[in-house]
Amino acid sequence: MELPLYQIDAFTNKLFAGNAAGVVPLKAPLPEAVMQAIALENNLPETAFFYPEGEGYRLRWFSPAVEINLCGHATVATAFVITEYLERGRLEMAFETKSGRLGVERKGDIFVLDFPARQIKPGNQPAVGAALGRKPVELVESYSWLAVYESWEDVATLQPDFEAMAKLDLFGVIATSPGRDGIDYVSRFFAPKAGINEDPATGSAQCVLMPYWAKRLGRNRLTSRQISSRVGDFDCELAGERVKIGGRAVCYMRGSISVA
Repeated sequence: MELPLYQIDAFTNKLFAGNAAGVVPLKAPLPEAVMQAIALENNLPETAFFYPEGEGYRLRWFSPAVEINLCGHATVATAFVITEYLERGRLEMAFETKSGRLGVERKGDIFVLDFPARQIKPGNQPAVGAALGRKPVELVESYSWLAVYESWEDVATLQPDFEAMAKLDLFGVIATSPGRDGIDYVSRFFAPKAGINEDPATGSAQCVLMPYWAKRLGRNRLTSRQISSRVGDFDCELAGERVKIGGRAVCYMRGSISVA
């Protein structure tokens, strides 16, 4: 069986930046083990699989190691494939996922995700700072730990102990600080439990970052940059219990894969 495969760089407007995602359009579901095997073979941060369901689509995401419950960059990549190659001219779509219904709206070359805001609360786990190699000035607990630092340089120079981080109780660790040069806040994201030591551009992390920074800065519209080696850029809005996450995407590769 031949399946189409796209590789898209998301949360960027140039190749070899942002976060790479594989996208596999399907006519019907594949066995979970096959999707996981394809994701491992692709060896990308995530591979998205989607097929028509009602007026929208069913969407699932897999890292090389596990299925992911919520993924921003692979959702942007999927919307890019749909609007560029499969249904040109379509501007709105909805995906049924393990995190509920997620909407995407295309505005020019920007894809705006409608994602759930994550609940946050003060955290207290010294092992987080130890795993990051630097004690944060504030620690917040959500689906992942949010470690807050004073400066861009503090976040940029972190050298985490990924073996220690994989032993932490939550999914991953987000490191963040105030931004500069017109950027409201910056971040890095680490998820060794999912087989991804450092994710280059993480849309789902904004679901934690925006509730924190919107309250701290007193504004619901903010710009964000993930300062990984590839760099990812986000335009975000906190809208009640939802986070709108805007980003661009470019196509690196179009091809096909053979599945027995």
